[in-house]
Amino acid sequence: MCGRFALIAKSDLLREFLDVADLDDPPPRYNIAPTQPILVVVAGEKRAPGSNLPERRAILVRWGFLPGWVKDPRDFPLLINARAETAVGKASFRAAMRHRRILVPASGFFEWRRPAEKGAKSQAYWIRPRHGEIVAFAGLMETWSSPDGSEVDTGAILTTAANGDIAHIHNRMPIVVRREDFSRWLDCRTQEPRDVADLMTPVEEGFFEAVPVSDRVNKVANMGPEILEPVAEETPQEMPGGAGAPDGSGQGPGGSDEGPGQLSLF
Repeated sequence: MCGRFALIAKSDLLREFLDVADLDDPPPRYNIAPTQPILVVVAGEKRAPGSNLPERRAILVRWGFLPGWVKDPRDFPLLINARAETAVGKASFRAAMRHRRILVPASGFFEWRRPAEKGAKSQAYWIRPRHGEIVAFAGLMETWSSPDGSEVDTGAILTTAANGDIAHIHNRMPIVVRREDFSRWLDCRTQEPRDVADLMTPVEEGFFEAVPVSDRVNKVANMGPEILEPVAEETPQEMPGGAGAPDGSGQGPGGSDEGPGQLSLF
């Protein structure tokens, strides 16, 4: 799964990588947590100049997906991730898979390896691309309307089975969309979920590297670059497929891949 990530790339690199022009200069964010606003890219309504494809727009959404049919968010689990293998058939995600696919830019994400020994400390990892400063995760978006008429844009990150680089830490990982596939992923007018199913697979081994970091990342209040500093890796006996959830992450019970008011925008 993906319970924390970071976005620290410079704005000019973001604009070039994502091919969006309407992107302000976002501050570096080292510890993005559920329920916070996240930057995402969507297909716009207008056509890009000289192209048949829609232009792209950068917007902010709340990280925590709310289907349109939810009456009271307090009675609904916080959905920060969606399993790619089942999202198209799930009532929560079915419409978004067909009509509202998005890209979630990131500099990397955090994951935790939980030891088998009861009460032992989990090891946190900063998982980043080996080459380049930015990556785009596949995501889904939905606009939720409250009874009073106010609206909140919400989103989730799609995950898949972890590749060999990540599996010893956790059994899930975010789906990476390659730059050459951005347009196809975002094109919900002509590309149905079955047409982009080939994109919802684990990225090849060697794409990411996992750097052990301290447990500073566990606390939402820690938002500085020091949380990315490498530490000596602890190597206890691992619990297969396990991971220790960060404190205060806002994840659903058990850290489910499919497990609330909106905070200030940065």
